[in-house]
Amino acid sequence: MKKTTEKNLMVFSGRAHPALSEEVATLLGTELVPTSAYKFANSEIYVRFEESVRGCDAFVIQSHTAPINEWIMEHLIMVDALKRASAKRITVVMPFYGYARQDKKHRGREPISARLMADLFKTAGADRLITVDLHADQIQGYFDGPVDHLMALPILTDYVKEKYGREQLCVVSPDAGRIKVAERWSAKLGGVPLAFIHKTRRTDRPNETVANRVVGEVAGKMCVLTDDMIDTGGTIVKAAEALMEDGAAGVIIAATHAILSDPAVDRLKNCSAVEVIVTDTLPITADRQFDKLTILSIAPLVARAIREVFEDGSVTSMFDGHA
Repeated sequence: MKKTTEKNLMVFSGRAHPALSEEVATLLGTELVPTSAYKFANSEIYVRFEESVRGCDAFVIQSHTAPINEWIMEHLIMVDALKRASAKRITVVMPFYGYARQDKKHRGREPISARLMADLFKTAGADRLITVDLHADQIQGYFDGPVDHLMALPILTDYVKEKYGREQLCVVSPDAGRIKVAERWSAKLGGVPLAFIHKTRRTDRPNETVANRVVGEVAGKMCVLTDDMIDTGGTIVKAAEALMEDGAAGVIIAATHAILSDPAVDRLKNCSAVEVIVTDTLPITADRQFDKLTILSIAPLVARAIREVFEDGSVTSMFDGHA
């Protein structure tokens, strides 16, 4: 008996950032699969899909935002439910990869939690990962399967080019480790000059850096300070101050992931930057939005990547062969 089966794309969403998932589904011309999800009295999470998922190509979207452990657990449970319901292929879509900063051991007796995350999703039943702007590229190798590493670079650079293209720009990396990303920014903005901030991170205190020094010529230039994420805002605000002290005409902060843990909002509001540009890989509640914050949608990028994966196309082609 022979039967030619049709591929069936189904999009699922956790409860962490439903607005993003809905926008992605709309761009794909589909709807989110109805899902029952709630907590039991002892805070255990329950998930059940209200439609048959047998034989489908499943894309499970969840942003790992605070409370991060709860949303990661929900994501894992959703993947397990799909595997046990006979989904044909399960692609985990995590616009922000939780625990990505714990990608190596700085000192003895520390975990490599980013690897643990990859192992958990593989064990749960994930066949593939789609994520945006990992903290370190090598995290792709932690997952035993295909990883599509998307970049928000085209979205951010297009906005900066349109709004500030007539200014004398300079791209600034907040540390020496992200020079490669800054080089891509420079190329996208027409080969503008580069600079970076020399800094030292404290190993005994999380989220703290000391000793900012600008390496490169920034005087009189509008500096585009780029990073993958803004958490408490300490690093990026100190870098902006260092640039202004070195004679920069102004500073634009651009980052993919707006974690904005306290006191980030106050720091960014009161810093010297003229604009803070981020994407909505993570939900940004109204109380964490402020006048100079610009939020760009990541949904078109995620939706296109899902379409390429579903149609066996090329995700790399979305980024001129650099992904």
